Amino acid sequence: MVKIMFENREKIAKMEKTNVVDLSESRKTIDQIDKQIVQLFEHRMKVAKDVAEYKRATGKAVYDKEREVQKLDTLKNFATDDFNRHAVEELFVQIMSMSRKAQYAMLANDYTEKTFSRIDGLPQGKDTKVAFFGVQGSYTEQAMEECFGTEITSYPEDTFKAVVDAVMNGEVDYGVLPIENTTTGGITDSYDLLVQADVCIVAEHVIKVEQSLLGVEGAKLADIKTVYSHAQGIRQCKTFFEQNLAIKTVEEGSTAGCAKKVLVNGDKTIGAIASVRAANTYGLSVLAENISDEDVNSTRFIIISKKKQYIKGANKMSICFSLPHETGSLYNMLSHIIYNSLNMTKIESRPLSGKKFEYRFFVDFEGKIEDAGVKNALKGIEAESLELKILGNYRCV
Repeated sequence: MVKIMFENREKIAKMEKTNVVDLSESRKTIDQIDKQIVQLFEHRMKVAKDVAEYKRATGKAVYDKEREVQKLDTLKNFATDDFNRHAVEELFVQIMSMSRKAQYAMLANDYTEKTFSRIDGLPQGKDTKVAFFGVQGSYTEQAMEECFGTEITSYPEDTFKAVVDAVMNGEVDYGVLPIENTTTGGITDSYDLLVQADVCIVAEHVIKVEQSLLGVEGAKLADIKTVYSHAQGIRQCKTFFEQNLAIKTVEEGSTAGCAKKVLVNGDKTIGAIASVRAANTYGLSVLAENISDEDVNSTRFIIISKKKQYIKGANKMSICFSLPHETGSLYNMLSHIIYNSLNMTKIESRPLSGKKFEYRFFVDFEGKIEDAGVKNALKGIEAESLELKILGNYRCV
């Protein structure tokens, strides 16, 4: 028995030794192959740059989808089985993508049609006209005053669209809209309007939102039967209403507009979800203070203009694009941001009108519009998407 165990151990030792040698040799061979692949890849990229020079001289587009599809079909047929055919296709999709990016980089300096003009800051004073959503006492008014000061000429509007229309028609120089909340996410109406209208985001401003329940003087929490507020205000206080099921909520206008409605009605059974600022503006009592679900509840506001401009020091890009409805199309778009070492900070999607389960994507990433990497990414996304719109280059003010 001992002899048999010893012999088996010797056999196992020999097998392990053989396997180590085989693995070592295999790795050497792979290293040699990889070196050749790198050399061939660099040679291919050099030829691709020659192609870019030709396309620059002739005005020919970098992206030729029909040519790439034909090449992929040919290359797949060189493989010997289904697994390798799929792998070859995936490999060359990436190689072609990197080749295009190298070509876009060479052409990026030609990308001037989307360049915005630079301004030193937001203008202040009575000659500056600004439209904002809501009424006096609203968070949007607060954002406007913190960005422009209190000496400007301001115009309250009842709807987001009215703010955008005022900017588009030249009635005002700028508009202020909420676009995102930390509790409830993106405000879809604002995103949709950014697509529909030819406006530009020139700045953003963040305000901490502390929603409160307001009522007329002398009212108590137990008196309240109906509460009015903007949909976002009600959603931000979901827990409060779950704990007070007897209170009916009604979505209507802006939070400050609903506070004004409570004052006008003078009914002790009616309340509003709005700010303490709104309570002070309309002489209302605060029946329950800071009832937002999140302590860090904040809203991001955008400043829009009809002019394509950006403030000195702008460090954030916002774009939107639609895509071919096919595998890998979103990955290909985002790869332009990744490849150029740009930090993507947000992605949001909205349904495309008239399309079933197809979407337009809104993307924010860090960068300046004059940076080579940003130009390169924009050039690539514009060429390969169905539609690209640069929403703005801005910073938080």
